[in-house]
Amino acid sequence: MEETAPRAEEPVPRKGTVTQAAIERITAMIREGELEPGERLPTERDLAARLGISRSSMREAIRALTVLGVLEARHGSGIYVTRLEAGDLLETFGVVADLSRGSRLVELLQVRRALESAATALAAARITPERLAEVERHLVAMDATDDPERILAHDLAFHREIAAAAGNGTMAAILEGLSSRTFRARVRRGHQEEGAFERTRREHAAIHRALVARDPEAARAAAAAHVGAVEEWLRGRLED
Repeated sequence: MEETAPRAEEPVPRKGTVTQAAIERITAMIREGELEPGERLPTERDLAARLGISRSSMREAIRALTVLGVLEARHGSGIYVTRLEAGDLLETFGVVADLSRGSRLVELLQVRRALESAATALAAARITPERLAEVERHLVAMDATDDPERILAHDLAFHREIAAAAGNGTMAAILEGLSSRTFRARVRRGHQEEGAFERTRREHAAIHRALVARDPEAARAAAAAHVGAVEEWLRGRLED
């Protein structure tokens, strides 16, 4: 019998349920090497029997792990463990960033400030000439336009290049979620009213100078100031 493809809209089960126990058993098999990235799972029937769990609970566990990016359904082929790359597993984090409002948005900016500072400091020590040239290309492109959409696109690409240069894939994946287009656009819409784009250009230039100088501490400070300016503005709006 063909496996039923998991539905992405299924919620993650509450802790303490039989389904949650099934999730923990499957993740333990992956953690302990019984199931490797890219490997096909046994059939739902066989896996349920092997773990002593009902097929309905096993089905719900597979759906939940698919939502989380741990498993994937391949039509007509079965259920597989994903590559387990950070970007796939943290995809739902980007949704949280996009939907957050008010004080939660400030909290996310605080997290981004800490990670962006660390990533930029690492990039200052590790960035290659080729990637530094890409960072500069996006900086020049931001300076050459007043179109908010184009500025935002190059802004995102500027930070993405720096995060990649840091050499930490997990950190880059988290920052990608925190810097998603919707999240940044929502903050920038109001921030633009106070001439934020011109200040953003200056802040990006300071980050670029620190990267060119291979100065991790200057890069850290410049990145913190850049994100901190948005955080300060948003906090002020909430207080008003």
